[in-house]
Amino acid sequence: MKIIGTGSALPSKIVTNDMLSEFLDTSDAWIYPRTGIRHRHVISDEKLEDLAISAAKKALDNAGMKAEELDFIICSNVVNEYVTPSLSCIIQGGIGASCPCLDINCACAGFIYALDIAETHYQAGKVKNVLIVCAEEPTRMTSWKDRSVCVLFGDGAGAAVLSEGDNIKGIKLSAASATDKLYQIRTLEPTPYVTKEEQDIPLQMKGQDVFKFAVKASSGDIKYLLDGLGMKADDIDHYLLHQANKRIIKSIEDFLGQPEEKFPTNVETHGNSSSASCPILLDECNRKGILKKGDKIAMSAFGAGFISGAAIMEW
Repeated sequence: MKIIGTGSALPSKIVTNDMLSEFLDTSDAWIYPRTGIRHRHVISDEKLEDLAISAAKKALDNAGMKAEELDFIICSNVVNEYVTPSLSCIIQGGIGASCPCLDINCACAGFIYALDIAETHYQAGKVKNVLIVCAEEPTRMTSWKDRSVCVLFGDGAGAAVLSEGDNIKGIKLSAASATDKLYQIRTLEPTPYVTKEEQDIPLQMKGQDVFKFAVKASSGDIKYLLDGLGMKADDIDHYLLHQANKRIIKSIEDFLGQPEEKFPTNVETHGNSSSASCPILLDECNRKGILKKGDKIAMSAFGAGFISGAAIMEW
């Protein structure tokens, strides 16, 4: 397949590092050097499903496609206010589509996993046009009293429309169970029969473990694809990486031996928006005219699980 349209939507509320220092023992001088984040977009009066629908409509418009032409909708989402129906079903109704739809929870690597699902369905002859929407509100997963975690995240939605083509050159997916490194636990509705101890635990992160995994997994996934395709790191025009931490991105730059200008970023103004990170960055690069026809793009993401994924495509 190939990507023929992109879209994104962000909450209107912008929270700066200085605003966080008003109720947390932190500062811009502490946050920025360690993360590369200056501010982030945080849901206030918006609903996540509305951001998702907006991003989807923008992607369809950018692709010059009507919702009725879609054969499949894949939505990547970790958590939202609806347990059921699925967020993809809500998006389907919001844009006026009538195709089957599916939700996946692959944490921050959701966009890459969705690309693989779309490509596989296309190769099986089951679809022609696919909409991927990644909509996330990780700021609702963290404790806003935990200065080590809540400063890292922002909310948003990104979308892409895929159609017939031979532009996706390779996809690499991987997973290595490490539940204790990055997780959130929440209690379910009680029953008269539950006797086990249950608890609500906001997002917990072992930062150093996550950092090491991210660099190793991303670098390894990209290198695996380059080797398999007979390409070199120099052949890639743009590296669009999950925007979790500027220091992680810099470490991957160094591993691949590539210049900083090949690695566009928005972590400075968005923070980590989980699986929405990659498609939001893709949409911004697309609309700024950074991506030219024929450019080679490597995408990579990593997150809880641990899960990682990479894709190489031609624009």
